[in-house]
Amino acid sequence: MIGILTFCSIFTLLSAGGLFLFNREKRPRISSIFSNPDQPRGLAGPLQQAGASLGTFVSRFDSIVPRSQKDVSILRQRLIRAGLREKSAVKTFYGSKFILMLVFLILVLSTGLASVNYFMIILLALGVGFVAPDFWLTRRIKARKRQIRLALPDVLDLLVVCVEAGLSLDLALSRAAQEIAGTRSAISDEFSVVRLEQCAGCSRADAWKHLAERTGVDSVRYLASMLIQAEQLGTSISRSLRVYSQALRTQRIQQLEEQAAKAGIKIVFPLALFIFPNLFLVVLGPALMEILDSLSGIVNH
Repeated sequence: MIGILTFCSIFTLLSAGGLFLFNREKRPRISSIFSNPDQPRGLAGPLQQAGASLGTFVSRFDSIVPRSQKDVSILRQRLIRAGLREKSAVKTFYGSKFILMLVFLILVLSTGLASVNYFMIILLALGVGFVAPDFWLTRRIKARKRQIRLALPDVLDLLVVCVEAGLSLDLALSRAAQEIAGTRSAISDEFSVVRLEQCAGCSRADAWKHLAERTGVDSVRYLASMLIQAEQLGTSISRSLRVYSQALRTQRIQQLEEQAAKAGIKIVFPLALFIFPNLFLVVLGPALMEILDSLSGIVNH
């Protein structure tokens, strides 16, 4: 335990010294710190400086990572589908890979796991640290797609009510995004982006196409195609939205029925592997023990 604490203390001191040297030009003088009345007191100032130093360190690491522009575009698209639209999202993602690799390496070396198979354990730790952000991003994308897919029928009903009340589709979209901001944050965020694109001069068709590309959800893609066709052909938007909402609800019911039908087949394997052996042991165990006792008594006589 003492060795682990000593190693962590030395690593913290070396990291702090390295950050201090890297940011030597940007660090303020001691006199300016004491003379600045706007400097936060207490722990706020050191924490802000540590956060800024860490961000600078991550950006320095990001500048030396060899990757192509195609990989950056694919990663940025995945980050947008996960709801991460900040400009620093790509740098933070690659920086988290490096930090997690370092953290797993320190854990392996400090706990003594590398003594079993030094080379393989270190490679495994580095590999886990490298792919962990990708797994997290994939799970976040799936969860966000599921939120959008489940919330879409309710949002369409709200759009139908707004359109039938006399609002245009753009105003109805803005109103619906405001109403569902607390409970349906994912789809509310996407609708707000559509509204901002239209306010910036983007056409309605292009804004809905961008929505389908950002989310990657099939139901949203079909909704965008339906609205574009309704605008081009001059059909009723409220009727189209109502029909599509009913179709989505019917599709959800069919999916639930399909999952319920598959449950009987999926439960066969747990029954055969875990429940039936225990049941046989409980039911036949006492009878088998009595039979063995009777046979042993006969053999002894």
